[in-house]
Amino acid sequence: MFYLSDAELDRLLLDDVAYGDLTTRALGVGDRLGQMTFCRQMAGRVSGVAVAVRLLQKLALDVVAHVKDGEDMAAGTVLVTASGAAEKLHLGWKVVQNVLEWCGGVAQYMAQMVTTAQAINPLVQIACTRKSIPGTKTLAVVAVIDGGGILHRAGTAESVLLFANHRRFYAEDDNWDAMVTKLRRSAPEKKIIVEADNIEEAVAALNVQPDIVQLDKFSPEQFALVMQQAQSLAPRCLLSAAGGITLMNVAYVRAGALLLVTSAPYYAPPIDIKVRLQPI
Repeated sequence: MFYLSDAELDRLLLDDVAYGDLTTRALGVGDRLGQMTFCRQMAGRVSGVAVAVRLLQKLALDVVAHVKDGEDMAAGTVLVTASGAAEKLHLGWKVVQNVLEWCGGVAQYMAQMVTTAQAINPLVQIACTRKSIPGTKTLAVVAVIDGGGILHRAGTAESVLLFANHRRFYAEDDNWDAMVTKLRRSAPEKKIIVEADNIEEAVAALNVQPDIVQLDKFSPEQFALVMQQAQSLAPRCLLSAAGGITLMNVAYVRAGALLLVTSAPYYAPPIDIKVRLQPI
């Protein structure tokens, strides 16, 4: 379970409906009772349902969730229904539709990446970075997990990841052994991850035995070459592929990668959610 604060939920609503729905008010139909259904148009992975329920409940609507996040549903499946005053139904309509469509798109893309990669090697994991679209982080985390992925780093304090931008500030910026040793001593409970931007850096990193070497923007062929070197230099070191990893290039799995690091799911096309409102 992931927790969205009331402030986050309120922000989603206030972005769209802070001043009510003018059309409903002008027609004078706001007090009529009705029902609203959210229906998935195409088959696939579901996400955003729990958030949708809380958003609609904040509008004092009676809400029923018909599915659970993280499940695969057939086309035409009703995800959520809500009933109450027409004014409140119209306030929740687009906000909830947007959440279900965007979260569903991220989860669907993530699920497709995982399925494709694990068809090659069932042990592969796909991790999403913290480079989510600004303002969407909590929803993004929910959708990634619903899609079967894992989190690369939820924030900079969560894990140790040595970038070239860190190394340039170190007194001996080419002393990989000193940097990795210092990181181990300073953060003894954390795995040490080192990013390499080319094969020479990858070999230098492997020589000092970090827990993970992250190969950024390597081709699958370059990844396979480093993988061969890792078997003799640091057999216990995990190699991860990062930088431009998408659904279309999981060839890194064939090159030996057991961990792919990506931000591609955040930019997946939203799924199509049909919404129908009708009086009761």
